[in-house]
Amino acid sequence: MPDKPRRVAIIGGNRIPFARSNSAYAQASNQDMLSAALDGLVTRFNLEGERIGEVVAGAVLKHSRDFNLTRETVLGSRLSAETPAIDIQQACGTGLQAVIQVANKIALGQIDSAIAGGVDTTSDAPLALGDDLRQILIGLNNAKTNAQRLKLLAGLRPGQLIPAIPRNEEPRTGLSMGEHAARTALQWGVTRAEQDELAARSHQRLAAAYERGFQDDLLTPYLGLTRDQNLRPDSSVEKLAKLKPVFGGPDGTMTAGNSTPLSDGASVVLLASEEWAKERGLPVLAYFAGAETAAVDYVHGDDGLLTAPVYALPRLLERDGSKLGDFDLYEIHEAFASQVIATLKAWSDPVFGKERLGLDGAFGEIDPDKLNVNGSSLGAGHPFAATGGRIVAALAKELDQRGGGRGVISVCAAGGQGVVAILEK
Repeated sequence: MPDKPRRVAIIGGNRIPFARSNSAYAQASNQDMLSAALDGLVTRFNLEGERIGEVVAGAVLKHSRDFNLTRETVLGSRLSAETPAIDIQQACGTGLQAVIQVANKIALGQIDSAIAGGVDTTSDAPLALGDDLRQILIGLNNAKTNAQRLKLLAGLRPGQLIPAIPRNEEPRTGLSMGEHAARTALQWGVTRAEQDELAARSHQRLAAAYERGFQDDLLTPYLGLTRDQNLRPDSSVEKLAKLKPVFGGPDGTMTAGNSTPLSDGASVVLLASEEWAKERGLPVLAYFAGAETAAVDYVHGDDGLLTAPVYALPRLLERDGSKLGDFDLYEIHEAFASQVIATLKAWSDPVFGKERLGLDGAFGEIDPDKLNVNGSSLGAGHPFAATGGRIVAALAKELDQRGGGRGVISVCAAGGQGVVAILEK
C-alpha cells in the first residue's frame, strides 16, 4: 500500500446513444448494451487482451439470469478473460458509485486500472409472476401424483396468469418518482417557467455539443442510433409550455418535456493510476478528487425523495475545504427539471442553510452558465445506472478541453439517496 493515496486518473469514457423506451433498443438486453459500450472503450484505448484490475458496473432493472451481468459482459468482450468483474447497484447513483468504488481501490494501490459503468433497459424490464401463480407453480413442482397436479391446475384462474407489471414507484410510499418530485416542486415553489427554461437549455446545449463534435469520442453508434434519441435541438420554452402536466395533478408543473423519459442505454469510464496511463501513452483527462454519499428520510421527514444531494455536497466540500462557488463546472443530473431547481433553491436559502445544513447561512449559488454546459439527462435521456458514467466522462473531457479546473457532480437516486463527487485537472 502506498504511503499516501495515489492520484486517480480518468482516461476517458464511452457510451452508446441513449434510446427512448420500447424503440431502437427494444430487442437489446442489458448485456448487449453494456457489451457495446465496453467494446467501444476497448477499441478506443487499445485494451484488446488487457487484464484490467476490475470492471465494476450495474443495472437497476435486470433479470435473474443477469445475476453476474458485468462478469458475463467481460467474458464476451475483448478484454482478457482474467479481468475480474463486480455487479453493484445504488439506483440512479449506480454509475457514479461504481466510479467511486474503483477510484478508491486505485488510490489505495489495490489495483492499477479499472472500468466503471452502468446499463439499464426499461424496454426489457423483468416481468414477475403474481404470488398466486407462484404458489401454484411451487405446488405443481412438489405434487406427487397427477391427481394433485390436476387439482392445482383446475383452481387456476385467468387473472392469476397476468404478470406483475414493473412500476416506477417507491415501495414505502407507493408514489412514483415523478409524484415525489412534484411534492418537492410544490414545497420549494418551483415554477413551470423555471422548469421549461432548464429543459429547453438542456436540449439546446446537448445539441450544440453534438454539432461541435464534443460527443465524437464519447460515443459508439449502436443499432442505428448515432445521437441520443430523446434529443430535440429545436426545443424551446414556447413549445414546452404547451405540454400538459403529467405529475402533480391538473395544476401540476411537471410535464413529459421537463421530466426525463424512460430510457435504454449503457456507459463506461476508464480509470487508472498515473503510472499505468503513462506506460500505455494514454493522456489523462482529469483526476478523481473525492466523493460523498448521503440519504434522507423522505418517508417520515420533511425532505423530498430526490433531495439527498442537498446534504451530500456540503459535507463533501467541507472535507475538501472549498465553497460552492469555487468550482468551474457543475453537473447536476436532471432526473426532473424541478429536482434540479429545488436543489439550487435549497442551497441558496439561508434559513435552510442554518436550520438543516448547520451552516451560518446559505450554502451558496451556482452560475447557470457553469451548470450542465453540454446538456444533461433532460436532453440525453436517463437509463438509470448509465447516467453516472455519461456525466463523469463528459465532465472530465470538458475540464481537459478547458486546460484545467474543478467540477462537481451531483446525482440523486431512488430510496432518498444521493451521490456527489469532485473531478479536477
